Amino acid sequence: MKSLILIMVILVATLPELLNAQSSISNKSKPNIIIILADDMGYGDLSFTGSKKIKTPNIDALAKSGVFCDAAYVSASVCAPSRAGLLTGRQQQRFGFEHNIDKWNKRMADRPEFHGLTIGEYTIADHLKNAGYETAIIGKWHLGEMDVHHPNNRGFDYFCGMLGGGHNYFPEKGRSTIQRNGTFLKEYSSPYLTDFFTDEGVKWIETHNQKPWFLFMSYNAPHTPMQATEEDLAACSDIKDPGRRTYAAMVRALDRGVGRLMVALKKQGLDKNTLVVFFADNGGATTNHCWRGPFSGSKGNMREGGIRVPMIWNWPGTIKTGRTDAVISSLDLLPTFLAVANAKPIEAFDGKGKRKKPREYDGYNVIPVLNGKEQAKVRRLFWRLQGQCCVLDGEDKLIRLSHRPAQYFRPFEDLGERNDLSGENKEKYLELYKLLLQWESGLPSYPHFFTSPYWIKASAQNYDNYVPVPEPE
Repeated sequence: MKSLILIMVILVATLPELLNAQSSISNKSKPNIIIILADDMGYGDLSFTGSKKIKTPNIDALAKSGVFCDAAYVSASVCAPSRAGLLTGRQQQRFGFEHNIDKWNKRMADRPEFHGLTIGEYTIADHLKNAGYETAIIGKWHLGEMDVHHPNNRGFDYFCGMLGGGHNYFPEKGRSTIQRNGTFLKEYSSPYLTDFFTDEGVKWIETHNQKPWFLFMSYNAPHTPMQATEEDLAACSDIKDPGRRTYAAMVRALDRGVGRLMVALKKQGLDKNTLVVFFADNGGATTNHCWRGPFSGSKGNMREGGIRVPMIWNWPGTIKTGRTDAVISSLDLLPTFLAVANAKPIEAFDGKGKRKKPREYDGYNVIPVLNGKEQAKVRRLFWRLQGQCCVLDGEDKLIRLSHRPAQYFRPFEDLGERNDLSGENKEKYLELYKLLLQWESGLPSYPHFFTSPYWIKASAQNYDNYVPVPEPE
C-alpha cells in the first residue's frame, strides 16, 4: 500500500511536467514561420531575377533551395494596403483599407477606422497566437499609429521597429522613432537600420525554441531615403550611377540580413522545421533607382511592374525545389500558414457575443501547388487604387484608368504590356470590364481614408513614363 501511495504521489507531482512535455511535442510538430518582406524592391534587382550588377547570393540561395514563383502578386501597389491584405488574408477593400495612410487622417482623431487597420480584422499573428504560436514583427508596421492599431494589440507579442512608413537608416541615439514594445530606443546593436533589424531577428531565433513561432521580418529596405554604409557602397563601386549604386548597396545589406537569418536557423537546428517566404510589398518605386526587369509600370499603378513581385517559398524537405508559373498571391499566405499549423481562423463575433457570418478569405493553401501535387487554380484577382481598377482573369488583364480608356493585356505572353488588345477583342474587353463593375458593386465599404491627390497624378504619369528598359549602369 505504501508503495502504491508513493507511486501516486510521484505521478501527481510529475503530471504538470508530463503535460508540458506532451504540449512541447505537439508544438514542435508545428513549423516555425518567417515572412521576409522587402520594401519597394524592383523585380529585376536580384541576381536570380536578372540583375548583372547587384549581387544577392543569400536570396539566390534561398530560391535555389526552395521554389521561385514566376507569377506572384501582392494585393496593392503601395505599402500600407498591401500589408493590410497580406496580414489579414482578405482583399483590403473589404474593410475600407485601400490607400496609404496620410497625415491628414489625423483630423478624424475620434474615428480609429480612419487611422489604420480596421478594428475587428484579425491578423496572421492573431490566428497563429490563438493556435499556440509566439509572434513577433521586426521593422516597418505602417498600419496605424494609435494604440488600438499598435502591433502589440494586433496579435504580435513582440514588436521592434517603427509605426510609420519610413525611417532614417542611421538613427540618431535618443532621437529616432524606433521602439521596442512601446518603449523608444536610445541604443542600437548596429548603427545601420537594416543590420539592426537583422540583429533583432537573429536574437528572436536564438532565444525562442520552446514553442512554435511566427516572425515577420518587415524590412524597410530598399525604400527611401537612399542611405547606405560606406562598406556596402564600396562593394558596389562598379556601378556608375550614384543613385543606382546606393540602391544596390541597400539591397546588399538586405541580402546580408537574409543570410544571417538562415545561418541562425541552421545553428538552432530549425532550418528544416521553418517555412520561409520572401517577397516584396509592391513593385519598384520611381524614386529609389530600382529596376523593374521586363515589366512596365511601377509602384503605384496596375501594370505588372507595380503589382508583380519576386516571391520565394522555402521549407527544406517539405517544399520541392524549382520554379512555378502558378499565379500566387500574397493573400495566400494566411490560409497556407493556418494549414501548415493545423489551425483554424478565429471566428468573428458581434458585440453581443453571437457569431457573425464567417469571414470570407481571398486566398488558399498553396503548398500542394508548390509541390506539384495539385494543379494551380485559375485565378481571378482584383486591384483598386487612386482612380485605377484592375482585374486579372486567368491570362487576361484589364486596367481601367483614371485618365484615359481602359487597357487590355495578356501579361504572361506580353511581359512589358506593350500590346493593348482593347481594340482587337471587344467581346473579351467588355467581359473583363463587367467583372470589374461586379466586384466593385459587391464591396461592403467605401475606402475609409484617401491618400494625397498628388499620387493620382503621379500614378497616371507612370503608365506613360516607365516602360521596360535594360538594367541601369
